[in-house]
Amino acid sequence: KLIVIADLPKSLYEVSGMEYNPKTDDFWMLNDGGNPDEIYRVSKKGKITQTIKIEEKNHDWEDLTKDDKGNFYIADFGNNYNSRKNLSILIVEAEEFDEKKAEVLEIKFTYPDQKDFPPKKKELYFDAEGLLHFNNYLYIFTKSRVKYNFGKTNLYRVPAKKGKYVAEYISSFESCSNNYCWITSAAISPDKKKVVLLSQNRILIFTDFKNDDFLSGKVTKMELTSNSQKESICFKDNNTVYISDERARGKGGNLYELKLD
Repeated sequence: KLIVIADLPKSLYEVSGMEYNPKTDDFWMLNDGGNPDEIYRVSKKGKITQTIKIEEKNHDWEDLTKDDKGNFYIADFGNNYNSRKNLSILIVEAEEFDEKKAEVLEIKFTYPDQKDFPPKKKELYFDAEGLLHFNNYLYIFTKSRVKYNFGKTNLYRVPAKKGKYVAEYISSFESCSNNYCWITSAAISPDKKKVVLLSQNRILIFTDFKNDDFLSGKVTKMELTSNSQKESICFKDNNTVYISDERARGKGGNLYELKLD
């Protein structure tokens, strides 16, 4: 059962990515596409304490992750119609967080197996909403738009530095067939031994994986009691995660805490 720790402000009604700051015990959050090109520092009480204008357009920001040096990465690769040719990940370097505006570096990438924009309906596997950082690489978890195969996610990686790349395919995982299984966010634990993938009413927990093939590990499925549009997940510690959901149809818009054990 999710424990509600804050009601998020209406300006964060569409949070699609967040990261926890253990040093200051608060969060950085961002909204989905169609919202301002900004990231927000948010207290555990749900109050916005700092706003940074990102000097790059929010085409469709879908997740947020960070490295051990304090650099953040914005996943601008939401691709509902599988037709985008400008997929990118924005690098916000650590020193930019002292400013009101942040210049960013850009990682541009394409998928090695996408040939058409958009592809046929049975090949709509190139939307994505999950991102994590591990050992100088960024890992992308796709979100299937294929009917009766919504639970499939493909794992790709790109270097965590400015440049233009063809993403490297690693592996795939299939959970269930309905759209409640869409993968909407990803995170890795501080000790790098757990990877979690979020969907609307479930968390997939991967452990004992080989190198960076996270989907090769043992998987535990944790069913959630609430059925809302959950869009972001991050770790507090190795056994605790934070989750947020979008405010829609009179519910959601909250920040939650959950013990994985």
